[in-house]
Amino acid sequence: MRLGRSRRSTNIEDRRASPGGGTGMKFGIGTLVVLLIGYFMGINPATLLGLVGGLEGAGPAAPPVVGTPTDAEADLIAAVLAETEDTWGGIFRQGGSQYLPPTLVLFRQSVNSACGFATSAAGPFYCPGDRKVYLDLAFYDELATRFQAPGDFAQAYVLAHEVGHHVQNLVGTLGQVQSAKQRLSEGEQNQLQVRVELQADCYAGIWAHYAERSSGILEPGDIDEGLRAASAVGDDTIQRRMQGHVVPESFTHGSAEQRMSWFMRGFESGRLESCDTFAAR
Repeated sequence: MRLGRSRRSTNIEDRRASPGGGTGMKFGIGTLVVLLIGYFMGINPATLLGLVGGLEGAGPAAPPVVGTPTDAEADLIAAVLAETEDTWGGIFRQGGSQYLPPTLVLFRQSVNSACGFATSAAGPFYCPGDRKVYLDLAFYDELATRFQAPGDFAQAYVLAHEVGHHVQNLVGTLGQVQSAKQRLSEGEQNQLQVRVELQADCYAGIWAHYAERSSGILEPGDIDEGLRAASAVGDDTIQRRMQGHVVPESFTHGSAEQRMSWFMRGFESGRLESCDTFAAR
């Protein structure tokens, strides 16, 4: 990706100086792998933590640093976040409304949010309760090594997906889904959640469409990197690796094929209307 001239977002809350988000917790590699796989299968990380060791050792957290990080490790993600702000800001203006960007929280090991406790191994997530995206940059090492999906655009896709959830929150989709889930069985809830995740993938594709069109930031091979990442975190890919077989009714994020397909729909069309996963068969 060509991000050298891109601006860097200031909507970042850096909690990395407080390892563990003030919890004082440390995890072994086995626990991290279990939690990472659990995240992609839709399992609450707090539930997994209860199975592998419990929640103990809380301590005071250092105050976060707000603004653009100055370290090279966070530079890419600050640039990508700014690109999402510019893209969605323009889309919302065209629709006659104002885009209120999310805050990106960078942390290490574990963190507390308005949605509860989470670990770095649980992967990036968006919390509608505080309108923040939470990310431990170490996740990208796991994505590159254990999931064989390296590259700067793979990282950008992950962040753009979480920002897609923020867009869903702003337009009311997440609230409607949450209300609908209360009347559904577990299997039906899973199916509905898959549609939520696939729409976020499609929104990530819309971001890539406009970022390339307005900024020219994509390089040859970038989209392939994004598709590899989308495939690697498909429910069928994760289940096949973890348990040797696939259980479609337990999907919460969508298959590898679905995730790649919806990302490409957004990228090729650049239109919100193309991302209506709830109407699709």
